[in-house]
Amino acid sequence: MNWQEVCDDPTLRDLPYKIELNEWGQIVMSPATSRHSILQGLLIDVLNRLKKDGLVLPECPIQTSKGVKVPDVVWVSSLFLNEHGDETPFEKAAEVCIEVLSPSNTQQEMEEKRELYFARGAKEVWLCDEQGNLSFYDCTGPLTNSSLFPGITRIESIHLH
Repeated sequence: MNWQEVCDDPTLRDLPYKIELNEWGQIVMSPATSRHSILQGLLIDVLNRLKKDGLVLPECPIQTSKGVKVPDVVWVSSLFLNEHGDETPFEKAAEVCIEVLSPSNTQQEMEEKRELYFARGAKEVWLCDEQGNLSFYDCTGPLTNSSLFPGITRIESIHLH
């Protein structure tokens, strides 16, 4: 399948899963937990308050060399939006791509996604663990903090019982 076929397929519209495509056009689905959704929402809220020039978007599809990947949260500048509009999927990666980690994610999977996003032009990739701690990367490797959003180190999460 290609991404437009996935978007147009009525049987896939109401699935409670995040959908991506692998390099062979096969659908890959990941179930989301409430905690995962809460962390996504908190990331969106924090980034919206910190950066004015651009947009924070949830689950934004990006065409990579290994299919369409969908970071949980991205930040795109106004310049990016002017260049790419609402193309679906984006042919270029957003400036900041953020993955909220789930217990099913492997280190190898996250390393591969980072490489795919950087190959498409991402400036930074962030990983958010289940406690809201953030790790930052650029194309050279790990960073001590974000150069685009200095001072952010973790997302204050509500405590779930």
